[in-house]
Amino acid sequence: MYGWCGKILYVDLSRSKVSEKPLSDELRARFIGGRGINAKLLWDIAKPGVEPFSPENPLIFGTGPLTGTIVPMTGRATVTTKSPATGLYVKSSMGGHFAGELKFAGYDHIVILGRAKNPTMLWIDDGDVELVDASHLWGKDVRETDMIVKKDLGDRDVKVASIGPAGERMVKFASIMNSVYNACARAGVGAVMGFKRLKAIAVRGTGSIKVKDPERLWGLVFEIVERLKNRPFTYGTSELIDDLNEKYMLPSYNFRKGHIEGGHNLSGRYFAEAGYLRRKHGCFSCIIGCHLYNVVEKGPYAGYAVGPEYEAAFSLGSNTGVTDTEALLKANELCNIYGLDVISTGVVIAWAMESYERGILTKEETDGLDLRFGNGEALVKLVHMIAFREGNIGNLLAEGVKRAAEKVGKESYKWAMCNSKGLEHSGIDTRTWSTRALTYSVNPRGPDHLFHQIWPSPELAREITGLDDVSPPLPLWAEARIVKWYGDHFAVTDALGICKFSDDVMYTNAKVMSDLYSAVTGVDLTPSELLLIGTRIYNLERCYNVREGFDRRLDDLPWRLMHEPVDWKGIPSNKLPYPLLAEGGVNSPERLREAQDEYYRLQGWDLKTGWPLKDTLVKLDLEDVAEELAKLGKLPTG
Repeated sequence: MYGWCGKILYVDLSRSKVSEKPLSDELRARFIGGRGINAKLLWDIAKPGVEPFSPENPLIFGTGPLTGTIVPMTGRATVTTKSPATGLYVKSSMGGHFAGELKFAGYDHIVILGRAKNPTMLWIDDGDVELVDASHLWGKDVRETDMIVKKDLGDRDVKVASIGPAGERMVKFASIMNSVYNACARAGVGAVMGFKRLKAIAVRGTGSIKVKDPERLWGLVFEIVERLKNRPFTYGTSELIDDLNEKYMLPSYNFRKGHIEGGHNLSGRYFAEAGYLRRKHGCFSCIIGCHLYNVVEKGPYAGYAVGPEYEAAFSLGSNTGVTDTEALLKANELCNIYGLDVISTGVVIAWAMESYERGILTKEETDGLDLRFGNGEALVKLVHMIAFREGNIGNLLAEGVKRAAEKVGKESYKWAMCNSKGLEHSGIDTRTWSTRALTYSVNPRGPDHLFHQIWPSPELAREITGLDDVSPPLPLWAEARIVKWYGDHFAVTDALGICKFSDDVMYTNAKVMSDLYSAVTGVDLTPSELLLIGTRIYNLERCYNVREGFDRRLDDLPWRLMHEPVDWKGIPSNKLPYPLLAEGGVNSPERLREAQDEYYRLQGWDLKTGWPLKDTLVKLDLEDVAEELAKLGKLPTG
């Protein structure tokens, strides 16, 4: 077998048992690996209606067939489960070195079931697997856990994926961290790991990955390396801060504004200019190195911090009105070592700040904190309180912005930046980038940026749409085609184990991916056949949500984006981001519905419910899925 190890590790924490099963030819052929096989395992193993915090809810780690090879930027792992934040499907992805080490240890996937009686660590030493007591690790942060595990095992090269205090306390947006600073963060995967009392997974692998055609693979890799020489983002994705802020498209003050004075202080370029940046480093098989290693030499926030990337700089910085660089670095560092999703953390804090300024939350209810926008000291303190569920405000915000707004009431849902799925919104304001509205609404896990894109190169846009003129704004049907293409494309990159950053620097179109896939595995697929697998994966994820109660009403956007224009006060008209600006300054419900209709038709989904049609699932070789949905009365026939 080439590319894959050919084994799935099953772990039953309730019974303290581990076992292996072969990775079937059928799973590999239909879903490739990583995100794809994870989704099918979740569908098959999880019973309909299972509670996220239940021993029966599986937590699944998966790698792709390119991971562990010489192909650059293929060190990704996907974690899949039912989300405690949304009650729906979630896949979250992480870089670092864990995925490659897992492959070298001989496993493609880990399926974790049950709930341990006491804190536990899974120790994978090549083919030797055991569950060991982790009571001495419980209560430790991620950095401490990583150091202690390596010391206990006597091997500094062991790779560790762990949760911090936030995961132990089942904060709804707790993350799983590996190599200390690589986050698998969205929608509470770390909370599920905490519920299972699984503190860490440690892996040591000494094997290697066989490839079918090494000579051809080397040639393809050299071509990629040549393209990498002209890579963008010298200082990581935080470079986007300056560009979006100058264009008045940077979400600020809880998405009320598109610009913040002093925003340059939040960018990677400023970290270098001000002397904070000491070096950069990358994940397994990466020669880019987008992780920024920063040092604050003195003061209340003295120490080192890796990051932040764009999403952290937006959520913890501009969105909370904080432009104090050192407060941002500290808040980001605490999110890393406590195991918190930086996006959700910043968004829920910004909601609290606005609620405080509106008089909805009193100083007594904030445990004495002055939560005005721009208070960096309060920001840092709140990150700690959320992770440890300290006080009324820490415990409230640890539930996520949707539940917090529901508990507080007083129409605070209007500035709670999540949609009906319940996931906190990532850092694109769809009122100032209206072509993103469709992508954020139909995303199976909620409104964020890693399932689709809508900003391809002109050449790619012409190829996808067939249009000669692809300058914005595009017709709705063309937007729908681009969104679908990227949804299929990103499903494949996740299944193969490729970093999304590769779209900017490796140009991993379907042709490149099919060539790499063939050279590594020996399986020849045309680009269209590969993208069809992406369509299959994406539809399976949609079907999981349908099985769990989803319908079209959850394909929406936050109230603020649909009803309140951006505050343009004092902004010159020539600075407005036209033609990206939404008509009327808000995302029109009518326009969004029309765009969704176009997209649903392309996907082969029912326009009323948003559910995949029977014929669609049959064409995608998902007959078994269709049969189960039919039994539940959730299979429209068109």
